[in-house]
Amino acid sequence: MIKKRELQDCHVLYDLMVDPEVFPFVRQKAQSYEEFLFLTKQTIEAEERGELISRTIVDEWGAPIGTINLFDIADGAGFLGTWLGKPYHGKGYNKPAKDSFFSELFYELGIDTIFMRIRKVNIRSQKAAEKLPYVIKANETRPFIYQQLNATEDIYDLYEIPKDLYTLHLYQNQTEEEQAMEA
Repeated sequence: MIKKRELQDCHVLYDLMVDPEVFPFVRQKAQSYEEFLFLTKQTIEAEERGELISRTIVDEWGAPIGTINLFDIADGAGFLGTWLGKPYHGKGYNKPAKDSFFSELFYELGIDTIFMRIRKVNIRSQKAAEKLPYVIKANETRPFIYQQLNATEDIYDLYEIPKDLYTLHLYQNQTEEEQAMEA
């Protein structure tokens, strides 16, 4: 579902990213293929320095369909950024990509907290985040970060995925699956 970023995937990813329904939600915007190639090279180098973690989301045949990233890493925490190409929206790729990425972040790379900033006008994304049992709305519990996100204008809600809550969720799912098999 995910793999390390590679320059060879840039053509396909760029074509998916420039779709008008995708482009506004991409953090690392590029106005040309050459700029996207340059940004991807910078992303790979930044990951080598420990500044971010970036993966390519792939379909069942290994074709690149989007990216998932942890930006602004500091003190075992970072901000999630993800996008999928329009042809892959609503096809079930987001959840397994996030599950795989979260497991890598929490259990292999030493991340303790994943933050998400969601625009207050994006009700659909807010409802989706709030449905997840391991996500906490953090506007009040992390006031310093919330104020930083909204320093100039009140645009974002802040959400947090703590490692312990995510681990509890995995454990509960595993227990439920084992009980279902025994029944």
